[in-house]
Amino acid sequence: MSSYKKNHHLCPLIEPQTQISSKPLAERVRPTSLDEVVGQQHIIGPGKPLRKALDAGAMYSCIFWGPPGVGKTTLAQIFSHVLNKPFFQLSAISAGVKDIRETIEKAKKTKFMGSGGSAILFIDEIHRFNKGQQDALLGAVEQGIITLVGATTENPSFEVNAALLSRCEVFVLKPLELADLKDLVHQACERDAFLKSKKIKIKEWDALIQVSGGDGRKLLNALEIIVNFSDTKTVTITDKLVTEAVQKKLAMFDKGGEQHYDIASAFIKSIRGSDPNAAVYYLARLIEGGEDPKFIARRLIISASEDIGMANPNALLLANTGFDAVNNVGYPECRIILSQVTIYLATSPKSNASYMAIGKAQAHVKETGDLSVPLSLRNAPTKLMKELDYGKGYKYSHDFPNNFAEQEFMPAEIANATYYEPGNNGAEIKIRERLKALWKDKYGY
Repeated sequence: MSSYKKNHHLCPLIEPQTQISSKPLAERVRPTSLDEVVGQQHIIGPGKPLRKALDAGAMYSCIFWGPPGVGKTTLAQIFSHVLNKPFFQLSAISAGVKDIRETIEKAKKTKFMGSGGSAILFIDEIHRFNKGQQDALLGAVEQGIITLVGATTENPSFEVNAALLSRCEVFVLKPLELADLKDLVHQACERDAFLKSKKIKIKEWDALIQVSGGDGRKLLNALEIIVNFSDTKTVTITDKLVTEAVQKKLAMFDKGGEQHYDIASAFIKSIRGSDPNAAVYYLARLIEGGEDPKFIARRLIISASEDIGMANPNALLLANTGFDAVNNVGYPECRIILSQVTIYLATSPKSNASYMAIGKAQAHVKETGDLSVPLSLRNAPTKLMKELDYGKGYKYSHDFPNNFAEQEFMPAEIANATYYEPGNNGAEIKIRERLKALWKDKYGY
């Protein structure tokens, strides 16, 4: 973490610079060393993997997976700066196989000219590359022509080819916390010449933080908008000022498409809220904005389980089938499939019982640790294990009436723990009745 003061709210007043840069604030104050990076200490802190690699003067191909505005591009550029390696950047939104090959050829030339090892090739939104585009990178990565650094907001296990993924280390970047976002603002006030020419006081934080959505880039660009909007030497930032300034001017800075996360959020929340019209409206916004149809289809699968779940198990089947269909058909026709699945989910009964159940169970596991599995449930593949009573007393459910035999499945310490609470809808009311009939009052159904 850098040495700037974190607790003051006032930027020093100095003479204004003669010419303000045309670059956005987030670009002007982009860190050039790991010590200046806010957040991500789990991978760049003292003794952590990336810090150790850079300290050793080495770097390896990797993929940064995390939400927008948390430092993926910044870290890639720092690698190039610290290691003194050539830096090439491609966006998966606009680059094709031809662009990849041309960039690799340029990297070959820099290596031939003795630039200090392989060049760094940074690919933003690498999850948008198709198989052919990803395959075009393999040879250059294997031969050490490039050190690949990919950035993605999507799970690389699903979106990056296994062959390419196996050659890269995956680092998960965490969302910026409230303290991190405030640190970014203070850091910008101390480092940027334009902001230093103002006397800036942060009186209220709520609206500014809310506008950022946890995105550091959006936060800094919003800060610049607000300062410009006030057009005075002394700027006191309040929630009211933020609202007035951002409503008028923030859209012009949203060139990176961060707004699509807000639209995607509204899309899922409309489905959850059983409003098919709003859901289809936001679906149309995503489609018209050029969103990857697989991105939409994946979120429909998640919603089918998280928001509908056991209230209508067929929702997950339809959503998964919809994903396959979207993958096979593509735009423009797949918009019809997305619309059908969206409407089906929005009009289905809702239950988050499955979502809540696994959350409760995971929390309980963290709290109670590795409890012993009852002996009757343990596998007994050897004679010794049988002699130790592994599997003894287990009742094979199908040997009993109604395929049920009451017995203890939970570790003794948490015998009556309940995670799944059936919802009050038609399907789960029946589930509740059945569980109560089977287990009597054991789980409180």
